[in-house]
Amino acid sequence: MSSSWCKIPQVSYASTAPELSDNTRYDFFSRVVPPDTYQAQAMVDIVKAMRWNYVSTVASEGNYGESGVDAFIQKSREDGGVCISQSVKIPREPKQGEFDKVIRRLRENPNARVVILFANEDDIRRLLQAAKKANQTGHFIWVGSDSWGSKISPVVQQEEMAEGAVTILPKRQSIKGFDRYFISRTLENNRRNIWFAEFWENNFSCKLSRHAVKKGSGLKKCTNQERIGKDSNYEQEGKVQFVIDAVYAMAHALHNMHQELCPGKVGLCAKMDPINGTHLLKHIRRLNFAGIAGNPVLFNENGDAPGRYEIYQYQIRNETREYKIIGHWTDQLHLNVSSMQWPGGVHQIPSSICSHPCQLGERKKIVKGIPCCWHCERCDGYQYQADTFTCKMCRFDLRPNVNHTGCVPIPIVKLEWSSPWAVIPVLIAVFGIMATVFVVVTFVRYNDTPIVKASGRELSYVLLTGIFLCYATTFLMISTPDVGICSLRRIFLGLGMSISYAALLTKTNRIYRIFEQGSMSVSAPKLISPASQLVITFSLAAVQLLGVCIWFGVDPSKAIIDYEDQRTSNPVMARGVLKCDISDLSLICLLGYSMLLMVTCTVYAIKTRGVPETFNEAKPIGFTMYTTCIIWLAFIPIFFGTSQSTEKDRLEDGETPLEDGLEDGETPLDDGLEYGETPLDDGLEDGLEDGETPLDDGLEDGKTPLDDGLEDGKTPLDDEL
Repeated sequence: MSSSWCKIPQVSYASTAPELSDNTRYDFFSRVVPPDTYQAQAMVDIVKAMRWNYVSTVASEGNYGESGVDAFIQKSREDGGVCISQSVKIPREPKQGEFDKVIRRLRENPNARVVILFANEDDIRRLLQAAKKANQTGHFIWVGSDSWGSKISPVVQQEEMAEGAVTILPKRQSIKGFDRYFISRTLENNRRNIWFAEFWENNFSCKLSRHAVKKGSGLKKCTNQERIGKDSNYEQEGKVQFVIDAVYAMAHALHNMHQELCPGKVGLCAKMDPINGTHLLKHIRRLNFAGIAGNPVLFNENGDAPGRYEIYQYQIRNETREYKIIGHWTDQLHLNVSSMQWPGGVHQIPSSICSHPCQLGERKKIVKGIPCCWHCERCDGYQYQADTFTCKMCRFDLRPNVNHTGCVPIPIVKLEWSSPWAVIPVLIAVFGIMATVFVVVTFVRYNDTPIVKASGRELSYVLLTGIFLCYATTFLMISTPDVGICSLRRIFLGLGMSISYAALLTKTNRIYRIFEQGSMSVSAPKLISPASQLVITFSLAAVQLLGVCIWFGVDPSKAIIDYEDQRTSNPVMARGVLKCDISDLSLICLLGYSMLLMVTCTVYAIKTRGVPETFNEAKPIGFTMYTTCIIWLAFIPIFFGTSQSTEKDRLEDGETPLEDGLEDGETPLDDGLEYGETPLDDGLEDGLEDGETPLDDGLEDGKTPLDDGLEDGKTPLDDEL
């Protein structure tokens, strides 16, 4: 029955159940002991101070044990950072083996070594016995509530099992006056207490009646000469202080009420007869006086006393077994960790955690429903640890550092002049330029000789200029890319070939028109003079320059850093490649006009294949065009086919389409070239020999395409004219 129904104020000295703080149900209830919610908060603070985050709970069935554990679980959830492994309840009437079963459940998670106990004294004792029986000495770390406190009886004959146990007890002080009074009590001077005789028999293990003593029972007859504390162990009951404070609280409240309602009168006045419970409750809640131990006695709006606890630890030092005060709790925890000692006499705090902290560069993957348990997953590849639970990808131009805790810039590489991939092409280009210059010097020296005139010296100079540009482009391809270098690459990469093929096309077209016109008329065809040939050649080459100018307008040249070409699966090997912004398709388009000239030249070479035997200039040109066409026709599908196949393989391996790029400092234009070949050499097996250009291929002894087949200084038209 609730006291609020009768409106009778109550002041308790021992009730700590959290439900009694409900002011809507127990509005007339007050207590001088703190509720278990404070005790639960103190225990949570102890657990967190020890850095334990994975604990089990054991409660005796009933209001005290179940409410205490519920309060602990609720506080641990509110504060966070503490998870419950097992929550076990001991029945009121445990069956045989029940405590062994409890220990087995607690052992299911060996990482949860800490056990929170809200159990009665007998259950604690039997639980320690079961743990000792299971050979778990030193494994469990017990954290006991005030029901354990500093009592000796739960740990008798199982001290090693209880070593290191941390217990909590409301702050109290032994009342010496009560000790003097109680140890002076005898059967003669305490007859008014009807239960004192029973206490006497139990305390001294004797019987007051001779007839009650049975033979062989080990009991003796009480002599009435026994003395408390002398002939028996005596320890003051821990709640004596609170009993006295509760009595004084009611007395102070009645006194204050009497002074208010009956000022100057002795005894009850009419206003206090009968006593108004509601009015008395107000005076109880207003109290603030020093208790018997010197601590202030006061109540909050729910009638609860403030939480003040002392923290004990059961320690064994040199065969001395004792509860040692290691701290206190008053709204917050004050703990002397250095004075604590754990099983085996060690001072290192034992662990009770579900999962160990993750290493640098690892994220936590929380186990569903258990926030204190997790799996550590490495932030691999290009990921870095953004926070405790997240891995994020580094920016495209960054890669993770060694321990994957952040990102660092990806190193930038370019084709160095000292690289073998640059040295070999440079040597070949230098040799080719020297050979070309030698031929030019020779032509200039013998400019007016019949053999030079017979070769068509004007177009020969143009052809040699194109060959020179092809070799000179090698230096542009190796130079460090910037806006100027990239612009020059666009201009000269296709210009040299366009000039060379334009000269050959003009020459083969001239031969074709001469023989075609000769079969129909004796008059010479138009535009066959040297000046006309130069105009045609430069007009064809100008188309290449016009296309490049249009390209500049649509897409200006620029140097870029390509982070995808060498974005390997291993971030340590990743590199950014400094290169010009020219794609493979743009490269083919850039050379497309040259290929058009080459194909057209080949068509005229085929048409002139039937020239007289003495006029065989067209035959070596034709042979050169046939082989060049075959090489280019093979190169284009191989180039793009290999690129697509490589891209497919990268995708299958989980790489991005642009990963795995260039090796050893290659530039995009070097990719696929062997042993220093330039893009113009690509497709010619084993490169060019002895300084030959693609136009020299098939010619012997340094002859130009127009020299081959001419004897004794004849010109191509000598036989017909």
